[in-house]
Amino acid sequence: MTNLKSIDAFNEAKELIPGGVNSPVRAFSSVGGIPRFIEEADGAYIKDIDGNKYVDYVQSWGPLIFGHRDEDIENAVIDAVKHGLSFGAPTQIETALAHEVTDIFDSVEKVRFVSSGTEAVMSAIRLARGFTGRDDIVKFEGCYHGHSDSLLVQAGSGLATFGNPSSPGVPADFTKHTLLAIYNSIESVKKCFENSKDIACVIIEPIAGNMGLVPADKEFLHELRDLCTKNGALLIFDEVMSGFRATLRGAESITGVTPDLVTLGKVIGGGMPVGAFGGKKEIMASLSPEGPVYQAGTLSGNPIAMTAGYTALTKLKKNSNIYKILEDRATRLVNGMKDAACENGIDMVVDVRGSMFGFFFSKNGVKNFEDAAKADHKLFALFHAAMLDAGFYFACSGYETGFISTRTTDQMIEDTIEASKKVFKAIK
Repeated sequence: MTNLKSIDAFNEAKELIPGGVNSPVRAFSSVGGIPRFIEEADGAYIKDIDGNKYVDYVQSWGPLIFGHRDEDIENAVIDAVKHGLSFGAPTQIETALAHEVTDIFDSVEKVRFVSSGTEAVMSAIRLARGFTGRDDIVKFEGCYHGHSDSLLVQAGSGLATFGNPSSPGVPADFTKHTLLAIYNSIESVKKCFENSKDIACVIIEPIAGNMGLVPADKEFLHELRDLCTKNGALLIFDEVMSGFRATLRGAESITGVTPDLVTLGKVIGGGMPVGAFGGKKEIMASLSPEGPVYQAGTLSGNPIAMTAGYTALTKLKKNSNIYKILEDRATRLVNGMKDAACENGIDMVVDVRGSMFGFFFSKNGVKNFEDAAKADHKLFALFHAAMLDAGFYFACSGYETGFISTRTTDQMIEDTIEASKKVFKAIK
């Protein structure tokens, strides 16, 4: 497999774009090697500019549950483009998509569309602060909620601490109102509430996908809900990644825990840049122009993105049985790879939620970011490179999640498992 064109393209990009990429993980820094520059994609496959074809388990980091170039979404977008790219004015397709989201998510009565997951989370936190009149927020180590200043914090010592900036350019004053807790540890959250009586909200990925796939325990989420209610803080579920991916009706439908606000993205854009946040009417009523909490965006509710999202969600509602099919395939994939690893004396733990899957090279189960960090990420880099050379495109970081699409066939799953057997044997 030759990558000469990708090498040249990467070198050229680095002259004009910081690091040669417009999102850091794409640079392959944690796995080594050269990022593949993609030319086109179809279904479950992507093809790079060197002509190499890969089974794609990234699917644009989650949005493409129907695979690349889904015919229905593609046709709907082409038709929408013929009417104009953007108007900066209301369109009926925004309301149509809002109907779908509020119908599917029981906790969402009103929704505001934005252009990215980062923007959705940033706005939801501002709304929570405005609604409660409080300043502090609680987030969990290992949960990624976008790159807004108050959420770029690193862990401190002890069970809970006020966060320190984890990126230059973020003033400490911006993160001093962010408290850190340990994922799946209710005691660490209680410590946060002991440290501050000014907590506006607790934000969590109920199905974490940014430290690998690490779902929150149901009991923990129920305790978290009770703790927020008791202390008058809002509970925000960040389902930018898991929304419509793990299950049709969100984490609330499989955990029995109802959040106050939900943030969404990825699948609701059908491959176009979209984010959203929503919740009960009384909370959303605080949002401008209905209320005093300001939020705006020139391209929010972009008609092309709304059309793609609407088409994707209506297809999902009509074909909700696909979640079981995709979960079975994802389970077969990771269990097959785990068996192959064990046969070669390599420790591996796996997990699946709907069409999302994750694996760690570790002896022990992973419950939080500390556990994830203890996994063998050097081994993951070796595995990633070898599988890429074999024609299988996994996320280029051990802290990411994999995705199955409706275009991922049983044969592709079997081929991936067979390739992993050869790779593990070679690594051993």
